[in-house]
Amino acid sequence: MAENNQFSQQKSDRIGLDDSVEIIGAESLGVRGLCCLVKTEDRRVLIDPGVALGYRRLGLLPHPRQVAEGERVRRRIISALTETTDVVFSHFHGDHVPLREANPYQLAIRELPTTLQSLAVWSKSADDLGEKMARRAQDLEELLGLSLHAAEGQSVGPMSFSPAVPHGIKGSRQGAVMMTRIDLGSKVFLHASDIQLLDAETIDFILDWQVDIVLAAGPPLYLEALTSEQRTAARNQALRLAQNVDVLILDHHLMRDQKGPKWLDSLSAEAGKKVFCAADFMGRKRLLLEAERTELYKTIPVSKDWHDKYAEGLIKAEEYIPASRFSLP
Repeated sequence: MAENNQFSQQKSDRIGLDDSVEIIGAESLGVRGLCCLVKTEDRRVLIDPGVALGYRRLGLLPHPRQVAEGERVRRRIISALTETTDVVFSHFHGDHVPLREANPYQLAIRELPTTLQSLAVWSKSADDLGEKMARRAQDLEELLGLSLHAAEGQSVGPMSFSPAVPHGIKGSRQGAVMMTRIDLGSKVFLHASDIQLLDAETIDFILDWQVDIVLAAGPPLYLEALTSEQRTAARNQALRLAQNVDVLILDHHLMRDQKGPKWLDSLSAEAGKKVFCAADFMGRKRLLLEAERTELYKTIPVSKDWHDKYAEGLIKAEEYIPASRFSLP
């Protein structure tokens, strides 16, 4: 009963928010990613159409329950690609873009609709990429041809794209990302992929851009390498954002373990307003399947050959999980 009350509260909290933003994939929705569909008067913009599951965490491959969510998110992305006018790639990590050499739990280029080549596609530039990311950028360029445009620092219709900003801390080996600002008419939306709230100048840039709704990657609390100073800085930057925008949605790295929800709820209390994760914003129950991977294996055992069979296309996750135990939206 308490769980149902929490879900009802999440739905009521979202009343009055702009319904022009659909978050399709994120950690609180069961998968790795930060994919969303944004609707303006004359455009439908799909940002970061990629998905991953965390190939191995704590010595375990994704549980079939999470694999099922991955299938659902991939289907929704493919469907959205048939409805969009524009596609945006913030950077070239495998949970944000389709891949030529995808693992069984990622979105593969071969799965994409042929209509993709007719869309306008905007991406971070291929400058200063390592060999692996440069190869992914080249794969997309070969697929999309003249439809693919490097967009950093440009404005097109209601969309504006930031210069490259740090993926986490400045100088990180993870490189840089591109943020996307979209004027919805009555409000302004910002997609701030993988910034992790670790660079103060990036937060300054966001606030100078005068946005109302922010969807951003929170800090990776699950990583032991994240120092106490960085954790404090991320908290302070999150509080700055919460106090200066109408709606703040933090997800992605933040929700990869059980520290994330506690951190988010504590931030809401300190800010004096609701700070959302993706599931909260969409009015859905938080589905932290990567964080719950060990417990899932304990409560729902998996045969040793399940992942091999899945990779060979011999079994689907929905077939493995009884409908009476889990209902997939």
